[in-house]
Amino acid sequence: MMRVGVLFGGASSEREASLASGRQVCFQLNPQKYSYLPIFVDPDNRFWELPKKLIVQNTTSDIIARLEKEAKRIAYEELKSLIDFAFLALHGKYGDDGCIQGLLELLGIPYTGSGVLASALCMDKPMAHRVLKASQLEVAQEMVVKDTDWERDPRRTQAKIIEEVGLPCVVKPSREGSSIGVSVVQEEEDIGRALEVAFEWDNSALIEEKLDGLEFSCIVLGNEELWPMPPTETVATHEYLTYDDKYMPGRSQKITPARVSEETIKVIQEEVMKAYKVLGFKNYGRLDGFLLEDGRILLTDPNTSSGMAPSSFMFHQAAEIGLNATMLFDRIIELALDAHRNKRGPL
Repeated sequence: MMRVGVLFGGASSEREASLASGRQVCFQLNPQKYSYLPIFVDPDNRFWELPKKLIVQNTTSDIIARLEKEAKRIAYEELKSLIDFAFLALHGKYGDDGCIQGLLELLGIPYTGSGVLASALCMDKPMAHRVLKASQLEVAQEMVVKDTDWERDPRRTQAKIIEEVGLPCVVKPSREGSSIGVSVVQEEEDIGRALEVAFEWDNSALIEEKLDGLEFSCIVLGNEELWPMPPTETVATHEYLTYDDKYMPGRSQKITPARVSEETIKVIQEEVMKAYKVLGFKNYGRLDGFLLEDGRILLTDPNTSSGMAPSSFMFHQAAEIGLNATMLFDRIIELALDAHRNKRGPL
């Protein structure tokens, strides 16, 4: 039986979402095929083998308070002797950005999701958008502001934002997820505060035009041959999908499949598959974007992983193609093993 290490928690702002994902993976893995080892990653990126009673704790803080007495530290070098495969339920910095992928490559442990390069690229939104634009895929009008540029000449920087992007605009950290540090700016005098919020999380901020249209997310499975799932339409009660909108029950609508024609769904799927290939995704990933009123499809946020809490639209999309959670995780593991089996060098 394959020993699967399920990694969750982590050092990022998304650790609570990761806990929910990791718990779901542990409980939905096929017990006929896999034994699982819950591996909690603490805020210092140390690994801990959790007893099962700690998996069900409400928050990562609850777990952290009990680690020293009730969990077992795992040295990085030990991991290879404990697991055959790593199922990554980590989100955000140090989990989605190539860091943990690089460690697992050095240890020779196959893992879910994309490799080092694609993971790092997709965590850095401006760089990912640059690659998409170079491949004739459309993204929003945008610019990047560094914290040093803002500190040096805020007036000039603000004028440049108005000139190049305009208002309203969306201000976000360049390398964050789950809408952390995001602001919608309607008035020029609010730009400075929005940048300060973004700079709490990163040294650079991405400024994008505010898009109006149908917001969608589409999961894709595959390595060379791809299987796009039906896209989910997300409807928020705010100007954008906040962290709570994404993870708290009842805070937003997630409609699968999106309420558009079958022809339009196919066009969305074609665009996300193009992006998947261009960005070097492997195994599975999620691509977010907007369908505008004029029919254009703009991609905003490529993700080399996706939330896996029980209410996640990942499972809504999987259900549309006949897969329950256990079957979906089987497929993800099979595709990951295939990718690692056929690679030359790092994934």
